[in-house]
Amino acid sequence: MNLLLIASTAFTLITLYFVFSMFRHARRRRPVRATRSLAGGAVSACAGGASIMLAFSYFGYFQLVDEQLVGRIKFTESAPERYVARLMLEGEQPDRMFELLGDEWQMDARIITWKPPMTLLGLDPIYQLDRLSGRYSEVEEELSKHRSVHALSEPVTMDAWRFAREHPKLLPGVDAHYGTATYLPMANGAVFEVTMTRTALIARPVNEAAREAVGDWGQ
Repeated sequence: MNLLLIASTAFTLITLYFVFSMFRHARRRRPVRATRSLAGGAVSACAGGASIMLAFSYFGYFQLVDEQLVGRIKFTESAPERYVARLMLEGEQPDRMFELLGDEWQMDARIITWKPPMTLLGLDPIYQLDRLSGRYSEVEEELSKHRSVHALSEPVTMDAWRFAREHPKLLPGVDAHYGTATYLPMANGAVFEVTMTRTALIARPVNEAAREAVGDWGQ
């Protein structure tokens, strides 16, 4: 993170230098040198903008050093194929409450890993929870019944994940992809623990209700 801030500051200063140089050459009627300064300023401005975007995203995402606990989720059945999900995220208060439809639940997350040349900065992968949704085990029900999807993060203006997916050539050191979504059955009173590895979400049953639901899954 500190390296990204240093890079952002450095590229900003370089851009300002080229801008001042361009105006100086323009006043002295040196069009060739002014054009060179403009080109240099444009390149450094693009690099600076990318560094600032990465710094903001790195601040808004969670770092992944090893497998770590994301939180727990508990389900209470309110009606057939209708559950209240209590999401208890690690280090976040209060708990979040969602209504999910179906007989299974799914959680998705965004993951950013790094490729050369960004790997030279020694950055750890970062992640952000994306959405929580209900789903049906039968495809016919998935196509015909009501679905429920809830966002788990607020959209941000400077998001390196989204920018890297839309313009991969402009951020060659950023590898943006979805972590493997985790999904398991819902059951009344079931509690699951969700962890994040360097590449994917993992959900595990915590109590007997959850273990029974997983044991009967697909039968």
